[in-house]
Amino acid sequence: MQSSAADEQARVRDFEFKDEDFERVRRLIYGYAGISLSAAKRDMVYSRLTRRLRQLGLESFNTYLDRVESGDAEECEAFTNALTTNLTAFFRESHHFPIFAQHLKRAGASRPQTVWCSAASTGEEPYSIAMTAVETFGNFSPPVRILASDVDTNVLATAQAGVYTEDRIEKMDPDRLKRFFTRGSGNNAGKVRVRDELRNLVTFRQINLLENAWPMRGAFDVIFCRNVMIYFDKPTQLAILERFAPLLRDDGLLFAGHSESFHNAAHLFKLRGKTVYGLAPGSMAR
Repeated sequence: MQSSAADEQARVRDFEFKDEDFERVRRLIYGYAGISLSAAKRDMVYSRLTRRLRQLGLESFNTYLDRVESGDAEECEAFTNALTTNLTAFFRESHHFPIFAQHLKRAGASRPQTVWCSAASTGEEPYSIAMTAVETFGNFSPPVRILASDVDTNVLATAQAGVYTEDRIEKMDPDRLKRFFTRGSGNNAGKVRVRDELRNLVTFRQINLLENAWPMRGAFDVIFCRNVMIYFDKPTQLAILERFAPLLRDDGLLFAGHSESFHNAAHLFKLRGKTVYGLAPGSMAR
């Protein structure tokens, strides 16, 4: 009788990873962060969590998940950080930034404009937002306030430091690079750092979109929530959108990711451009 591929894989693994372990992980991460893991993510889950088991000197997933489920705040955070996917780049989905710049220009400098980047990851997106604001108003004191948040505290630490390897900015316009970054030397050769003038435009904060209460109030002129909704199921997406709507100004914009659509929230948001939304007329949330 031939062994299955799963059996062969289990034999070479350092830790036994049963179906019930995976299902338990899926349930826990859904409860903590709203992330809906498909069966295809099983190997990814194993790979990421075994690092944590080794760090803690644990011998089984069952023991580790008992620790997570016990309410250990530090471990819940580490568990969530391990399973959060953070793919990002400077000026990713570049078509959004001219639209954002035009929105800033229309409002002008009559009052500070507020922007929430709700999935900041390692900082490339909020710094792209800040660079656009500086370029739009022509100075490092634009009338724009930027809140950047993420559930993952590890990536937020990277974002706050604003230090990146040069490969992260290799496609950036040279003039933009010169204006907004400094190059490292010596031990920091091969790295760049976001200039303090730009970093000072962004406030970073750990926020879980599934929290019962977010630690801020609207109204925001713009909300960026790009490439995070794809990790949530439809009911969770709708629940978050229902909370976004009251925080957005009547003429505000919500930017979504390229593979995200909010057809299930047509009563809340209407399409205003390529993955750009505004509040729907007579929105139930208003």
